[in-house]
Amino acid sequence: MADSVRLALSNAIKDTHPPQPVFRDEAGRARYQQWLAAMSDRLKRKLPDDQVRLEFLQSVWYESNRAGLDTGMVLGLIQVESAYRKYAVSMVGARGYMQVMPFWTNVIGDSDRSKLFHMQTNLRYGCSILRMYLDMENGNTYLALGRYNGSRGKPAYPNSVLAAWEKWKFPS
Repeated sequence: MADSVRLALSNAIKDTHPPQPVFRDEAGRARYQQWLAAMSDRLKRKLPDDQVRLEFLQSVWYESNRAGLDTGMVLGLIQVESAYRKYAVSMVGARGYMQVMPFWTNVIGDSDRSKLFHMQTNLRYGCSILRMYLDMENGNTYLALGRYNGSRGKPAYPNSVLAAWEKWKFPS
């Protein structure tokens, strides 16, 4: 990985500001509130605790917007990767909601792998890494998703995320 990419990713995950939505106008705030209510209803079965669900959705919204990603895509990716399980661990050791591989903590973080189970940290890593892959693939979501999952060129994973994304889209 190029030093410039490593530095950009490292800087992206260092910013520890908590999710605080900022809106240009009241219409933006109202749209966010509508999104939050709709997504909360959709996610209620997977995350039944109201406070956990609210914090999760606020963090997903913040981190996906921070990285310039569609929130529906991020929710779809999380659905496929971990089924919204904070402490999910894959057979190859990927961790948390976005199934971030522990080696990333050595490459762009402080080497503390336990932080991958911290909601906001996991979402920040995952969104930053996905953004990097989208940039590497010149915006090609299909190829970027394959890179994210380590299955580039194989259709099953990108197709699963794209299908899940459709279910999480919010009307414009």
